[in-house]
Amino acid sequence: MTDTDKVRALNDKFRRTFLGGRVVATAGIANRSDLADIMNRVRCFREFTEDNDPYGEHDFGTFNHADETFYWKIDYYDGQLICGSEDPSNPDVTTRVLTIMLAEEY
Repeated sequence: MTDTDKVRALNDKFRRTFLGGRVVATAGIANRSDLADIMNRVRCFREFTEDNDPYGEHDFGTFNHADETFYWKIDYYDGQLICGSEDPSNPDVTTRVLTIMLAEEY
């Protein structure tokens, strides 16, 4: 299994379960009454293409909901969330942070 395969598997598991990292909702969506629906769209996202996933890591997605465009992105930090992870394929040294936002907030 390559490092990319490991990162993709870890990202998919985290995105589907929200376990093993942190999930952040931006101010634009944090208090919405449909936040649970938006989060479910992230969990169920499967529309990966070369355009939105050029490195094959399943770390970004975009979708439409309620006539608005949303983005989600997974970033890789060290265990203390101070700097980037040295090895995103190693969950022992990486904290995944998934941010969900309105496209206009990007």
